[in-house]
Amino acid sequence: MAWVYLALAAVFEVLFAMSMKASDGFTRPLATGITALGVVGGMVFLALALKSLPVSVAYPIWTAVGTLGTVLFGYLLLGESLTPLKLVSAAAIVLGVAGLKASAG
Repeated sequence: MAWVYLALAAVFEVLFAMSMKASDGFTRPLATGITALGVVGGMVFLALALKSLPVSVAYPIWTAVGTLGTVLFGYLLLGESLTPLKLVSAAAIVLGVAGLKASAG
């Protein structure tokens, strides 16, 4: 169940980042409320995941999935660029998290 919690925490992390962009500096109430929901949801589900998973694995996975999801949705929904350097950097994040997971046993 801890991995499900971690996946949900990552979804909320992406929701947080995307809605913060949409909040336009917290001047749009609905987007600001969704941002708050994303922060709280991410923290709650991360805390639940950390009851069973090592922090040295769960936290980097949470931030990596959040980062990758934000890059992807930034590209798909906001028209942000997806340059070769961004793709290589995203691959490096994935490799780094895979290495942390592998080292945890």
